[in-house]
Formats: sequence, C-alpha cells, structure tokens
Amino acid sequence: MGKMGYNMVLRLHEKGHEVLAYNRSEEARKEIEKEIGIQTVASLSEFKTLPAPRTVWLMVSNNAVDQVLKDLLLNLDKGDTVIDGGNSFYKDSIRRAKELQSKGVHFLDVGVSGGPHGARNGACMMIGGDKKEFARLKKLFVDLTLPDSFKFFGKAGAGHFVKMVHNGIEYGMMQAIAEGFEVMKKSEFSLNLKEVADLYNNGSVIESRLVGWLESGFKKYGENLEDVSGTVAHTGEGKWTVEAAKELGIETPIIEGSYNFRVNSSKKPSFAGKILSTLRNQFGGHSV
Repeated sequence: MGKMGYNMVLRLHEKGHEVLAYNRSEEARKEIEKEIGIQTVASLSEFKTLPAPRTVWLMVSNNAVDQVLKDLLLNLDKGDTVIDGGNSFYKDSIRRAKELQSKGVHFLDVGVSGGPHGARNGACMMIGGDKKEFARLKKLFVDLTLPDSFKFFGKAGAGHFVKMVHNGIEYGMMQAIAEGFEVMKKSEFSLNLKEVADLYNNGSVIESRLVGWLESGFKKYGENLEDVSGTVAHTGEGKWTVEAAKELGIETPIIEGSYNFRVNSSKKPSFAGKILSTLRNQFGGHSV
C-alpha cells in the first residue's frame, strides 16, 4: 500500500469491493484501517483465509515481485489469480505467467497509468495475460479506471509491454517540455514561465496534462524551482523501451536521448532537470 496501492484500496472499497490489504509497514495498515475500516494483515499467510477463487493484486517494484510471488504461492491454490499491477519488465511477466500457470494459478499483467491521483479517481490500464480471467474480472477493471480507460491486449506480457512503451514515450514528451522551457529561461526575454505554461495549456497544439502539471509545479515551487533538484531520478521503463527497440531493429533517438539525459543529470544537473523532477513530482508524487 504505497502511493498507488493505498489509493487503489480506497477506490475499491468505495466501489463496494471487499478488500483484504497486506503491507509490511504497520503505520500504513493502521492508517487505512482507521480511514475506512477495512481488514489489513501483516503476513501473506493470511490470504489463505480468503474464499476461493482468490484474486490477489500486487503493487510492488519489479525487483520485489519474484520474492513476493514465492511467498504468496505458499498460500494460494489452483484456480486463484495473481495480478501484477506494477511497472514490471514485460519479459519477466512472460516468465512469471508460465511459472504460475505450471502451478495452476492464473496471471494478468496490468500496466497502470495516471499516478496516485489516477489510482484514487480512475486510472488507465493496459492488460495482458489470461483472457478468461480478464473477462471474469472485468468489473474490477471497470471500477478501477475512468470510462473506456482499460483494454486487453493479448497474451502474458502484452500489458506491461504497452505500459513500458507508454513510459518511454512519456520520457520523450517530458524531455521536450523541459528543454523548451530551459531555452526560454535562458533567453534574452524576461519571460514569466508560469504564464507561458498557463497559455500553452489553453488551446495550443501542445496543450496537455504534462503542461498542466508543469504549471501546477511552478505555482507550488516557484518559477525558478529553487528547491527542486536538477538531477532526475529514473526507473527502468525508459531503458527497457530503448533495449526493446534495439532488439526489433528500430531507432528511438528521442526516447534514448531522454533516458541518457536522466542518467547524466546526476553529474550535470540543470534547469531542464528541475522541470523533469517537478513533473515527476506532480503526476507521480515523487520526491523533488
């Protein structure tokens, strides 16, 4: 129950689902128990108490999924379903689906877009895996997303593949915004960048949620983003997209360049880096 999982639990409860929530941190468990009164547990063994067939939604980082699955499988039976809603590498999802299938457990890989706000108010979901289980659980996806904001894309790995490319595109779009605003910042004109962002987001060709989040970031942190880091944190999806493109013989200079910018920003912070950090904070709740 991190930033995403916590908000998804709130939404599921609001939509009438009965939820049993697991979290290692007692603080998070007590907080959500107090807020909405749902049952929480400190051990995965408690999932054994759920009536079959069980549906377990994972929202953990990719490097933790295998260990969680190993522990979780001790408490699941044939016919149960595991949904991985985190940002997992699609090849890992293909492997995990085969491993679970060999034990009679169904698997769905779900890429979730929209950040904590989407998790609470309706997300966008890209789904792969067991088609019959997707059909059985369709109401779950309806309740977790905005209208017409989920689609099933086929065999295991497809959902996380589509989400991986989504995040690669996101890297490139954010990079273009960051570079453009740095050019304006360093120009001879005394431009009010908050007003520029506001204008861009009202009827221009580049009007978008990203530009809107930048406007909100300027309001929150000031036009100079003085307290925001010019070093940009990054996760695996940008790199994975570049590597997948190379395997397919496709050039992706924009996505690759934006990924390399983030890697190099640790040694070369910049105003463009501040903008990227601000955007990540606004849509994903990441630290600035």
